[in-house]
Amino acid sequence: MAGNTTHRSGWIVQAQPTKRAGRVFVVIVFSSLAPRWQKGGKTGFPGVAWAGWLEQSPTFRGWYSRSQMQPKKTPEQPSHLLRRFGLLQATALNMSNMIGIGPFITIPLLMSALGGPQAMLGWFIAVIIAIPDGMVWSELGASMPGSGGTYVYLREGYGRDTYGRLMAFLFIWQFILSGPLEIASGYIGFAKYTGYVWPSVTPLQTALIASVVGVINIALLYRKITSIGKITVSLWIGTLVATGAVIITGAMHFDSKLAFDFPPGAFKFSLGFLFGLGAAARIGVYDYLGYYDICYIGDEVKDPGRVIPRSIIISVLAVAAIYFAINLSIIGIVPWREFVPYDVRPGSDFVVSIFMEKIYGSKVATVFTAMVLWTAFGSVFALLLGYSRIPYAAAQDGYFFKFFGRLHPKKNFPYVSLIVIGIISIACSFFSLGIVIDALITTRILIQFIGQIFAVMLLRKNKPDMPRPYRIWLYPVPSVIALIGWVFIFATSDLYVILFGLGTLALGVAFFFIWSWRTARWPFVEAASAVAD
Repeated sequence: MAGNTTHRSGWIVQAQPTKRAGRVFVVIVFSSLAPRWQKGGKTGFPGVAWAGWLEQSPTFRGWYSRSQMQPKKTPEQPSHLLRRFGLLQATALNMSNMIGIGPFITIPLLMSALGGPQAMLGWFIAVIIAIPDGMVWSELGASMPGSGGTYVYLREGYGRDTYGRLMAFLFIWQFILSGPLEIASGYIGFAKYTGYVWPSVTPLQTALIASVVGVINIALLYRKITSIGKITVSLWIGTLVATGAVIITGAMHFDSKLAFDFPPGAFKFSLGFLFGLGAAARIGVYDYLGYYDICYIGDEVKDPGRVIPRSIIISVLAVAAIYFAINLSIIGIVPWREFVPYDVRPGSDFVVSIFMEKIYGSKVATVFTAMVLWTAFGSVFALLLGYSRIPYAAAQDGYFFKFFGRLHPKKNFPYVSLIVIGIISIACSFFSLGIVIDALITTRILIQFIGQIFAVMLLRKNKPDMPRPYRIWLYPVPSVIALIGWVFIFATSDLYVILFGLGTLALGVAFFFIWSWRTARWPFVEAASAVAD
C-alpha cells in the first residue's frame, strides 16, 4: 500500500511503535473530496491509503496534518499515486456515473417541456453546453490533478486565503442542498415506479415510500466502507441490464410514425418555445451529470492533458446517443400523448413499465419494474455514499463547519455528514420531480459551473506559469459558449426557482461572514498563508 502524503491530511487508524527512536509506523486514511482507497492495485472508496513512518510519536488513532506525515521513501513505496487510468478506463468511469435512473424518470418531463418529440432538442442543447464546459473541467483537472474537483479549483482560482475561502465555502454550502436534491430525484423516481405494481397508491403514500427508501439508504451506508464495494457493483449490474433491455426492445419493435408524430407548429419559434427549450435543456443537463468525474482523480490519470478532455467529450457523446436511443425506443412504442403533460397523465410515473407491458405483457413489465427500482436504488446509494464525504473533507481542511468533520468513533466513517445529507435528501423528496430537478440545476449553476469558468480566467491571469498539460482549445470561445449556455438555462427557469437559487446563495454568504467573524478569519483578520484550525 502506498500513497502521496505531500498534499493530504489523514486519520491514523493503526500505529505501531518500533525500535527506531521517535519513529512510529502508521496506517492512515486520507481526507479527500474524491475519497478512495488503494489495496492490491485497485481503486475504490475511502479506506487505507498510505502506510509509512512518522518522525514523532503520535497519539494512537487521531488526526494528523500533512506536515506531520513524512514517509520513508523506498523503491517499493513510491511517493505518488499510480497513474492507471487510460482513455478507456477514464471514459468508462465517467459513463458509469452518468447512466442511471435519469432517462427512466425524465422522459415524460422532457416531452412535456415542449409538448412533443421536438423536446429532444433539449438534449442537443445540453450537449452543446456540456462539451465546452467539459473543456473547462479538463484544463482545471489537468493543471491541478489532485483530488478535490470544484472545491480545489475555486479555492485556488479565487485565492486560497481570501475569496477562494468564500467560493469554496459557498460550493460546499450549495452542495449541502444540491447534492440531496439529486439524491431525492432518485427517491421520487423509485416511489413513482411502485405505482405500477401498486395502482391504488396515493400521493401521500408515494411520498412515504420515498422517505422509507431514504432511511434504508442511510442505514445501509451507516457502516464500515469495506462492506460497501460488493453492494455497489451488484446495483450497477442492474442499471446496465435495464438500460440494455429498453434499447434492444425498442429497436426490435420501433414505429417511426409514433416516434416522429410532431404536433402542429412544433418548431415555431416564440417566447414560450424558448422557455420550453430551456426547461428541456435543464432536464438534459440533469441526465448528463457526471461527465466530469474523471477530474476528481486526475492524479491517477495517464497523460491527463490528453486523456481527461477526450474522455469527457467521448462520454458526453456516447451517453447522449444512449439516451437518445432510449427516448426513441419508448416513444416509438408508447405514443407520447399518453404521458404528456406529465402532471395529468398517471402513466407518466412509470412510462418504461408501460413500454414493456405493450410488448411483453404485465408479468414481464412487473419484473422489469423491479429492475428499474433496483436501478433507482443503485443510483441513490452511490450518490449518498460519495456526496456524504464532500462536506466532511472540506470541514477537515478548515473550509466548512467543523462538526461535519466528525468520524464515527468505532466505524471510522463521516457519520454526521452522512446523516445530514441523508435527512435533507428525504425532506426534498416531498417535492415534485420537476421542481427538484430545476432547483438542483439552478443551484449548481452559479457557484460550480459559472464559478469554474471564471476560475480558469483568473488562473490564466494570475498564474500564467502554472503547468497546463491541457489548454482549452480555441480559448476563450468554449468558455464563452459554456457561460452563455449556463446563463440561458438559469434565466429560463421559473421565477421562484431563480429566487430560490439566489436566496440560498445570499444566505450562504451571510453564514460565511458570521462563521468567519466568530472564528477570526478573513475578511475580519488579515489573510494568513494557511487555513486556521
